[in-house]
Amino acid sequence: MKLGHEPLQPGRLDFDALGIPVSARYGDVYHARAGAMAQARHVFIQGNGLPERWVGQESFTVCETGFGLGNNFLALWQAWRDCPGRPQRLHVVSFEAHPFSREDLAVALAGHKGVLRDMADALLAEWPLLLPGIHRLEFEGGRLSLTLAFGRIEHLARQVEAKVDAFFLDGFSPAQNPAMWSRSLFGQLVRMANAGATAATWCSAGQVRRDLAAAGFLVTREPGFGGKRQMSRAVLRPGLGGTPLVGRCDDVIVVGGGLAGAGVAHSLALRGHGVTVLDPSFENGPAGSHTGHRCAAMTPALSRDDNFMSRLSRAGILLSQLRWRRLAGVSEGCGSLLRIAPEDAALWQRTLDEWRFPSEWMSWCEASETAERCGVPLSQGVVWLAQGALVRPSLLVETLLAHDGIRTRVGRVASVRPVAGGWQALGADGSVLAQAPRAVIAAAADSPALLPDVLGETGYAKLDAMQRMGGQVAYFRADGLPAVHAIVAGAGYWLPADKGVHVGGSTYIFDQPRSELSAAGFQEVAHKVAGLLEISPEALLAARVQPEGWAGWRMAVRDHLPIIGPVDTQETLWMACAYGSRGLSWMTLAGEIIAARWNNEPMMVERELLRAVRLR
Repeated sequence: MKLGHEPLQPGRLDFDALGIPVSARYGDVYHARAGAMAQARHVFIQGNGLPERWVGQESFTVCETGFGLGNNFLALWQAWRDCPGRPQRLHVVSFEAHPFSREDLAVALAGHKGVLRDMADALLAEWPLLLPGIHRLEFEGGRLSLTLAFGRIEHLARQVEAKVDAFFLDGFSPAQNPAMWSRSLFGQLVRMANAGATAATWCSAGQVRRDLAAAGFLVTREPGFGGKRQMSRAVLRPGLGGTPLVGRCDDVIVVGGGLAGAGVAHSLALRGHGVTVLDPSFENGPAGSHTGHRCAAMTPALSRDDNFMSRLSRAGILLSQLRWRRLAGVSEGCGSLLRIAPEDAALWQRTLDEWRFPSEWMSWCEASETAERCGVPLSQGVVWLAQGALVRPSLLVETLLAHDGIRTRVGRVASVRPVAGGWQALGADGSVLAQAPRAVIAAAADSPALLPDVLGETGYAKLDAMQRMGGQVAYFRADGLPAVHAIVAGAGYWLPADKGVHVGGSTYIFDQPRSELSAAGFQEVAHKVAGLLEISPEALLAARVQPEGWAGWRMAVRDHLPIIGPVDTQETLWMACAYGSRGLSWMTLAGEIIAARWNNEPMMVERELLRAVRLR
């Protein structure tokens, strides 16, 4: 079975006799003996004509082919900070096949002092788990982003989507690491390049210069650094390279105030967009349709081949952690125990061994360890998902929509139509409820019906196949029930007590006209939870509280992936829906994808994942 990722091979920190960091794997040093910061400033910053080239720009994007110890990033950060005419936003994309653990990176960066010490500490504090794929880090209140691509560059260069102004070509020597200097890699860099993009490297090897030229760069040699006689500078040939979208903080209409709409609105508001969110459920309060929804589980999706759903779930949960960690009370990391069929236990243990994920993300938990993990003993081993979280949807939606850049309005949108300069959201009587240059449809089951003037009669297979599912979660008094301190999940889920109440879930009812609480639904949840916890359902049935739960809707398509993508060719109208049972996992992912596209930022997920969730 082919995995959706290659197992990551972390770096190992070694030093030579002079104390210079080296890679035993490649037999090369991480920086010149004359100093990492001096090399970064001479070769990469000055070699790309910085900071002069970015003065007066709204944003600027740099791509580095090898993150290494992070010194080039720190030098660039310092140069941006020190430049009076710096761009409002600086984006950095960096590849790394063998990222270091936070502990090793701390050792490697221990020598920095003063401002660089503060920057190094900030980098260490944000350093991600060593998981394959793309990770987004933010600094300076979001004005500086670092997009790390962990894995082999020959694969990930085809997956990164960015509009790059300057390239730092900083791999180990071509003789030791040819994949970082290949013509095919340089071709991918040209794919990402903006018109006039530059590149610089300490390497002056003739074949490297010829391959850069063949890919589309005009290459020159310049005085080198640290004992090297020459280095290489390059600029993209005229006529090549893309034209970046002009990042404008246009106003946006978001139709739908649930998890999907709140996630999109918040990501856009963080970039300075003025957002109007329309939903009739706001008449129930600022949490809209999630009023009364106490708690829910956010647990990574698993598949033995680490398929698109698993990878999107991983990306979405990590992005949610980035966005929610400073929002008081909306979520609590508690971990999740995922129950596996007994006959599949050995298979999953082998799968986890193949994946080589860090234990901080996922590991096998023997039956004898389950009581310590979650508070109750289970009769068989499970998968431990350390980043599982209890989320309070009502508080989450209310908090996200309370951003100063967001305005919520009670309104039932019947259709969305294009007009000169943007989009209008119309009521059933044809009245204009809102108008803005951009719009996002995040209205779950109602989404397709809102776009008759846009979709026409052609239709879209995904929208036609969307399935509507009602369901409910149940609330149970904590007294006398198993006092878990982690999520227990499988055929249903059971959450740690919150203010004396446990939440259990959930039911699935297809194509019902209304979603509402029922006694039958409560009993179904109680029996699911009893199976998870290996207890009698009678104790659960006797622990009913009032209100006894919350009922809502889910929409899903056949592949169980969300729909996140542009509707019109100008990409001013997007759709974000069909989240199924994973609204908490997808909501921030969708918001960040849309916001990145509209604000000329590097994407935080792979291109193949973006294709998998698009509307068409």
